[in-house]
Amino acid sequence: MNPTRLRRPLAALVLGGTAAFLGAVTSAHAFSNPPIQVAQGIEYMCGGTAKDEAAFMEMVSPRWAATIDFGVSDGKGAGVPGFPAKALIEVRQKYTGQVVMDVQSQGPYMLARLNPGAYDVNVTLGGLTLTQSLVVIAGMPARASFVWPSNFDMASVAPSLPQALAQTSTAR
Repeated sequence: MNPTRLRRPLAALVLGGTAAFLGAVTSAHAFSNPPIQVAQGIEYMCGGTAKDEAAFMEMVSPRWAATIDFGVSDGKGAGVPGFPAKALIEVRQKYTGQVVMDVQSQGPYMLARLNPGAYDVNVTLGGLTLTQSLVVIAGMPARASFVWPSNFDMASVAPSLPQALAQTSTAR
């Protein structure tokens, strides 16, 4: 038996399997990570509109000092998936009232590298402002979840249909 005849099909099988594996891995990670931005000297990242992006944001959130997430109640104690609107976020030092960060969210999650301290976080959407305290301790991720009531008119603050379709297609 000729050993050269055996090596060629074996090499083709190995190379073909490797290409198929790499193709599967790259297609599983087809979305791009949300960009890290800076506001008032604080790094932050917003996103999570698409399912893959939301899973990414949840996965990396323990590496960030603060996670702020947004949702809408379904009226029965559970949340409605997705958050179609952009909310205004203002982070103030709790005891001085100094504004530390003032940004607009780009999805249902915002991760921020806040310094350790006590903060009041105000999130405004459609004229309704919700406020929560947030205490950031070095090395321990903090989280604040904002949930609008089920009777809140999300249609009035959601982007128009063509803009919403454009965001959905770019998020994939």
